Amino acid sequence: DPARASMPAYTFEALDAQGQTRKGVMEAETVKAARSQLRTQALVPLKVEPVVTGASDGVGGSKPGFFAPRVFTATKLAIWTRQIAGLITSGLPLERALTALADEAEDEKQRNLIAALRAEVNAGSSFARALGQHPREFSEIFVAVIGAGEQSGHLGGVLERLADDLEESQALKAKLIGAALYPAIVTVIAIGIVLFLVSYVVPQVAGVFAGTKRALPFLTVAMLAVSAAVRQYGWLMLITMILIAVGGRLALGNAQIREKFDAAWLTLPLVGRLSRGYNAARFASTLAMLAGAGVPILKALQAAAQTLSNHAMRADAMDALVLVREGAPLASALAQKKRFPGLLSMFARLGEQTGQLPMMLQRAAAQLSTEVQRRAMALATLLEPLLIVAMGGMVMLIVLAVLLPIIQLNQWVK
Repeated sequence: DPARASMPAYTFEALDAQGQTRKGVMEAETVKAARSQLRTQALVPLKVEPVVTGASDGVGGSKPGFFAPRVFTATKLAIWTRQIAGLITSGLPLERALTALADEAEDEKQRNLIAALRAEVNAGSSFARALGQHPREFSEIFVAVIGAGEQSGHLGGVLERLADDLEESQALKAKLIGAALYPAIVTVIAIGIVLFLVSYVVPQVAGVFAGTKRALPFLTVAMLAVSAAVRQYGWLMLITMILIAVGGRLALGNAQIREKFDAAWLTLPLVGRLSRGYNAARFASTLAMLAGAGVPILKALQAAAQTLSNHAMRADAMDALVLVREGAPLASALAQKKRFPGLLSMFARLGEQTGQLPMMLQRAAAQLSTEVQRRAMALATLLEPLLIVAMGGMVMLIVLAVLLPIIQLNQWVK
């Protein structure tokens, strides 16, 4: 029905016969028609507002602010993609699947967003185009994969693969954060303890020996100098570090500086290899998903390159894209870029030879991801005792600086 297809969506809040408040999303021609529909359902309408589609994702149609939270976090997006994939795979039409998810949504903003997507689809838009109206919530890769699934007629299977990729990405990121969490906590605590001892404890003890005419030990003199510098110039040091951090952040906004910085980062002994493996794993996984969905290889390469957080590797991926456009096989194009692990080009070559490129790229991504997790855990296991030893060493130096003059004074009294 063309008239129904163009109906806008409205959020409503109404009272039922028992006096309970009910909220939801409905479609009607006008606000007045929506209120009439509610009354025919024995509901007393309290509030009826249109769900605005387009670039505006906020409740009531206001454009979200820069710091406003997204409707879908990475975890929620993976869950939602899995849910809609299951409904479509079971044979449910897209419009009914979106209706079911909108009704089940607990968050009001999420319900409004899904209702806006459903209104776009009912108006004759493709699912990918409806998602593209909300770039803040759905990335270009997300939209491109779903668009390819719609064109191939296998939207359910493509959504399943997309959900798998989102979950794998979240799992890898969570494991890396978990591996770095303990060393980060130990480092922050160690810095706090050392600053407290240097800025408060050491000056208190120094006051005891202020009246003595004897020379203090070198370690105590050095620690007192450090303490005086921290107390007098501590805020200046903090402001300087903040300015350096902000300046560095602004400098990295320049494409050439960022690329050189990322290239240098990859040469670091431990974290460089970790960053290289993580980026290669995400690149291979995204490329496998896009190629498996039927996206042309050039478009897939360009989209997968955008997922690389390391700009030096992103530049290499774009160079590989140029080589593939000129007729070179994907494997040889990647093999010429030494920043990408050799494992990736090897699996790409096997995929091209067997005609199973998406599957081989996914296997490469799985192996690279496993290797990244192993290296991250090994690095965290190594850092934990080193940080504890370093913290103990700093505290020991401070304690010695305090105890040495006491021992010296005791010997002088004797």
